[in-house]
Amino acid sequence: MHGFLNINKPQAMTSFDVIRKLKKALPRKHKLGHLGTLDPMAEGVLPVAVGQGTKIIPFVEDETKEYIATMTLGASSDTQDAWGVITYSTPRKVEPAQIEKVLALFRGKSRQVPPMYSAVHHEGKRLYELARQGLEVERKAREIEIFELELLNADWERELPQLSLWVSCSRGTYIRTLCHDIGQELGCGAYLSSLCRNRSGCFKIEEAVSLEYILEKRENLSQALLPLDYPLNNLPLISLKSAELPDVINGRQISRTGKLASPRVRLYTPEGQLLAIAEVNNYNEDEDTVFQPCRVFKINE
Repeated sequence: MHGFLNINKPQAMTSFDVIRKLKKALPRKHKLGHLGTLDPMAEGVLPVAVGQGTKIIPFVEDETKEYIATMTLGASSDTQDAWGVITYSTPRKVEPAQIEKVLALFRGKSRQVPPMYSAVHHEGKRLYELARQGLEVERKAREIEIFELELLNADWERELPQLSLWVSCSRGTYIRTLCHDIGQELGCGAYLSSLCRNRSGCFKIEEAVSLEYILEKRENLSQALLPLDYPLNNLPLISLKSAELPDVINGRQISRTGKLASPRVRLYTPEGQLLAIAEVNNYNEDEDTVFQPCRVFKINE
């Protein structure tokens, strides 16, 4: 059993909790891995690689994320979300017209400092492990990109106003930190109240299945399993000749006449089964395109 599961992760569960529960539904020899961690308070799309799907994780390039986030104004949190210790700010009125001006500041490329309560490594330890000890260390800012940031709704009738945002961003973007930074820019403080990931690359929430459905019976798992090449549709497809199969299986180069701009390709057997991912190697306009297999899959399992 090899491929991907598009899990709709519920709140109050870590990404590893999902993996642990799925392991009970699969034979022991099957490896599992998730693409992109979701915080326990977050829900939504969590892609899970099954079996040989774990070998594809490093080659998944389209990792644009989309979220619906709700943030609360007028307070801050030590974890930057509703699960932390809340500190209330001095009341400051925020004019609705200010919101769009501030949101515009965060669109595009910028550098974001990861929160202390995160899985980022620091000298061999996760930041959240240090944070739980009451420690705070200097963190390097990372480049991120916010492709879209739109206000969906604003509830000004609450004691602490709430904003609902649509966010499309690059991998590695912390939505908790985005909400915190927006609150700082508004001058009133803010923290993330709820978060739903609607898309992670090619995995969409409309096509996601619940963990309960998967665990209900083995047939459901088989029906929900997406093909091994599901997240590789952005790579050109090369159909192999039967005589080329031994070379690819043993990691040897093959070549094709003509120009190919992509740095990687998918190699398929004559029967249409994914056999390998290959790097495009030593190409120039006067020579053949050479493909060097960098990940070979077992086709009879």
